[in-house]
Amino acid sequence: MTDYYEVLGVPRDASPEQIKKAYRRLARENHPDVAGGEPGAEDRFKDVSRAYDVLGNPDKRRQYDLGGDPASPGGGAGGGFGFQDIFETFFGAAAGAQQQRGPMPRARRGQDALVRIDLDLADVTFGTHRDVPVDTAVACPTCGGTCCRPGTTPRTCEICHGRGVVQRVARSFLGQVMTTQPCAACHGFGTTIPEPCPECSGEGRVRSRRTLSVDVPAGVENGNRIKLTGQGEVGPAGGPAGDVYLEVRERRHETFVREGDDLHVTLEVPMTAAALGTVLTLDTLDGPQEVDLRPGTQPEQVVTVKGLGVGRLHVGGRGDLHVHVDVQVPLDLDDEQATLLRRLAELRGEERPEARLAAHHHGVFGKLRDKLSGR
Repeated sequence: MTDYYEVLGVPRDASPEQIKKAYRRLARENHPDVAGGEPGAEDRFKDVSRAYDVLGNPDKRRQYDLGGDPASPGGGAGGGFGFQDIFETFFGAAAGAQQQRGPMPRARRGQDALVRIDLDLADVTFGTHRDVPVDTAVACPTCGGTCCRPGTTPRTCEICHGRGVVQRVARSFLGQVMTTQPCAACHGFGTTIPEPCPECSGEGRVRSRRTLSVDVPAGVENGNRIKLTGQGEVGPAGGPAGDVYLEVRERRHETFVREGDDLHVTLEVPMTAAALGTVLTLDTLDGPQEVDLRPGTQPEQVVTVKGLGVGRLHVGGRGDLHVHVDVQVPLDLDDEQATLLRRLAELRGEERPEARLAAHHHGVFGKLRDKLSGR
């Protein structure tokens, strides 16, 4: 197995910088364009390149130190270090990649657009239809995206002859090196526009406001995005359009609080109604609904009405409406009402009730509000 450390003339514990420095020195000395046909220079250059290909790569160097040869057939690394790798080492990967590139397409995909849409609780509960105005780029109506004045066409670039790139010879420490650069005359497109469209100035698109018709499904939440494929900006030169994303912003409701697919609401009930039981009418998003309160309904008790919550996105159906009972204790009793309550307390043996301690809590609805407000 070839001793690559010996080829580069460095110790086995050499640092990456030492290896790179030794390689550059030996590559300059033995490059065919510099050595001037010296016997054996080309073979030495190949050996130096192969050694640096292994030792200059941490993974390959580790494999080599363990007894393998990544540069040999079946060694796990493929072929040696060719001129393309050398070119990229000295002039950058971007320059090396440019050699491989032909003319760029003038038409490119347009950008995506983000539009925010404000929705009420009823909109997200049942779904809704909206017409959304969007300022975007559309294909030029005059040239249809060709970028040319009507009746004219793009012309093959006379400098690069349609290749989009030009080659130049540059002098370096390696001698004369051929470099490839985008054509300055056509900007790499391979064609020029001799007579640009007067309406779009050769862009192939113009700014315009248009209206998108959108069906918003039930169950969307604050921050959800609705994708409208192909409704974004048309690309330069009539390129394919990007997408539009509608981001939902749900307005806070004065009465109802949303938690997922469920709705929560507080219902204030007189003390007498809670004690005796009653049927109350509650205004919901579906219209008036009767709520049956059993006799002895307690403060903070929750009455659940099935199917009156928010529509469930994708799966169908609806969540539930949770009615939190808030029992109202009267503050303005007249003499007759106070006498009746004292009589009730006597009948129930509650004239001097015993104080019983209980765990402090805010109630289910209060806890829900704290959670949603971040407290």
